Amino acid sequence: MNRNTRNQTLISEVKTAIKSEPLMGSLLHQCILHHHRFEDALAYRVSMKLASAEMSEQLLREIADDAYEAEPDLTAAARADLVATYERDPACHRFLHPLLYFKGYQAVQAYRLGHYLWQQGRKDMAYFLQMRISETFGVDIHPAARIGRGIMIDHAHSIVIGETAVVGDNVSILHTVTLGGTGKEDEDRHPKIGDGVLIGAGASVLGNIKIGDRSRIAAGSVVLNDVPCCKTVAGVPAKIVGEAGCDQPSVSMDQLLKKCMGEG
Repeated sequence: MNRNTRNQTLISEVKTAIKSEPLMGSLLHQCILHHHRFEDALAYRVSMKLASAEMSEQLLREIADDAYEAEPDLTAAARADLVATYERDPACHRFLHPLLYFKGYQAVQAYRLGHYLWQQGRKDMAYFLQMRISETFGVDIHPAARIGRGIMIDHAHSIVIGETAVVGDNVSILHTVTLGGTGKEDEDRHPKIGDGVLIGAGASVLGNIKIGDRSRIAAGSVVLNDVPCCKTVAGVPAKIVGEAGCDQPSVSMDQLLKKCMGEG
């Protein structure tokens, strides 16, 4: 499905939603139908969610509009994240849902704005966005962290991603996941997550370690050492318990250990 087709699908979904729930009409017009481009709708939604008495929606909207105009990759990443959420989250039945309702999607897009500001040297504003993202969504991502495209954060409660963490493309993260350090060192101290990785709920990945492409981290695990590509790890501390079981764990979202370990 190309970009224009997705745009038309989104508009069609909005019109269907208004017919089924007329009381949502004003919100849906303000958030989506009023805007000519996807990035305009996204800028509006993120700025409305992050606005407070300390920073108005208008100022945040200007920041978002300028960022999307200067860096088209922000919009491309947002579209990839939207498709990833739609395809992987069984609770997501429309492209409309993440944009309007899912705090995981919204938090990642707000982080992307903060990361852009950080790269531009506007670190105080980036820190402000980090604070508001944490207060609003319960997701704490340092603006210096590097996160790829096609990211799906499901439920997005109590997510922590540290300053020097790197997350690859097409990664799926469930709630209460920590990508953290192991002490007070002020250097490269956070995990490097490869492409296509699935991180289960409540997992902690700690230290400057590498999680190989297309691997799986079982729910509740504490990972302290490197994980090879295409493996499943589980436990406290986590150990290799088998193969990942498929080519794209983050897409299949299969978290059943017995399927990679064999029966028994």
